[in-house]
Amino acid sequence: MKLRSLNKFSTSLCLLAITLTATADVKLPPVLGSGMVLQRGLPVPVWGWADAGEKVSVSFAGQTKTANAGDDGKWMVKLEPLKASSKAASLTVAGKNKISLDNVLVGEVWICSGQSNMEWALRSSTNAKEEVAAADHPQIRLFNVPGHTTSPLPKEKGAGSWQVCKPIKAGGFSAVGYFFGRRLQKELGVPIGLIGSNWGGTRIEPWTTLAGFESVPELSKIANQVKNYKADTRVGGGSPSAIYNSMVHPLTPYAMRGGIWYQGESNGGEGVTYYHKKHALVNGWRKAFQNKDLGFYWVQLANFQLPKNNPAGGDGWAKIREAQTQALDIPHTGMAVAIDLADAHNPRDIHPRNKQDVGGRLAQWALHQTYGKKNLVPTGPLY
Repeated sequence: MKLRSLNKFSTSLCLLAITLTATADVKLPPVLGSGMVLQRGLPVPVWGWADAGEKVSVSFAGQTKTANAGDDGKWMVKLEPLKASSKAASLTVAGKNKISLDNVLVGEVWICSGQSNMEWALRSSTNAKEEVAAADHPQIRLFNVPGHTTSPLPKEKGAGSWQVCKPIKAGGFSAVGYFFGRRLQKELGVPIGLIGSNWGGTRIEPWTTLAGFESVPELSKIANQVKNYKADTRVGGGSPSAIYNSMVHPLTPYAMRGGIWYQGESNGGEGVTYYHKKHALVNGWRKAFQNKDLGFYWVQLANFQLPKNNPAGGDGWAKIREAQTQALDIPHTGMAVAIDLADAHNPRDIHPRNKQDVGGRLAQWALHQTYGKKNLVPTGPLY
């Protein structure tokens, strides 16, 4: 009698497990969340996971798009290009369950990435107390990829959440990114979404995709290295593609207008090699975000250390600056010069506190070149 009851109980558990498996909730990546800014004027991918074959519908701004999840549970729809809107709206995703994302705006979206000078927080920059206190901008939204993580293979599910730009949130966000976005919002008058993904002390290679390396013949050796990665390959913060796989790929293919980039210190000493790597970085990100015209603006390294009599022969950063200038042959790019922005009282500080001018100069490029404000001079002298 006891054995028969046990069998019935086991059967019930199995049926319950099967039922739960068959009715898994529709899920979205964290970058698709309440408080987000959707990119105006471009097709907007919305994607996630559901049961294989499940029909999923996405509704926003009078549009409804449907898709069926594939055998792997993945689904994606693309909303038609949207008009800018500062009025909070809801986006709904419905399958066997329903998800409602609230306080969604439509405007301009940019990713802010690089090493420590991009990661440098607003609360640690020049006039930090005043700047943080004034960082109350409901039309600016911030998404920060948390932590410093790596993966040998591209990850689909990341972490993070959208936050309305208020002092308590802006203080820990990238200062360069914040000042860039603040200028854009003021000039364009539309909502701005800023995505921060940064890691101090990192080289350019870990941020670059396999496809990016493959697009540059001079980097075939690195491409072959990344091709051989398996799920159990041990990688770290210096491994090619490893940071991209964990801290950028989960964001793709979120629709955005462009990216700003502050990196190069950790590649000091490279010249033409860094030029090739910059091409690979931009090529790879444009493919990953499905936008061949993705704007990409970077900061030329600021002054560091005392002057040298023979900078061309003894200053590795001079070679990086030269490579950064040469990389302007990539379409839809620009470079903010920062050689004059180092802290005069502390020339050995690798982190100049003046991020206002850095962000402003990047915004100047974007306003002139991406947004067609030709009355604005995009840059001063280039070196």
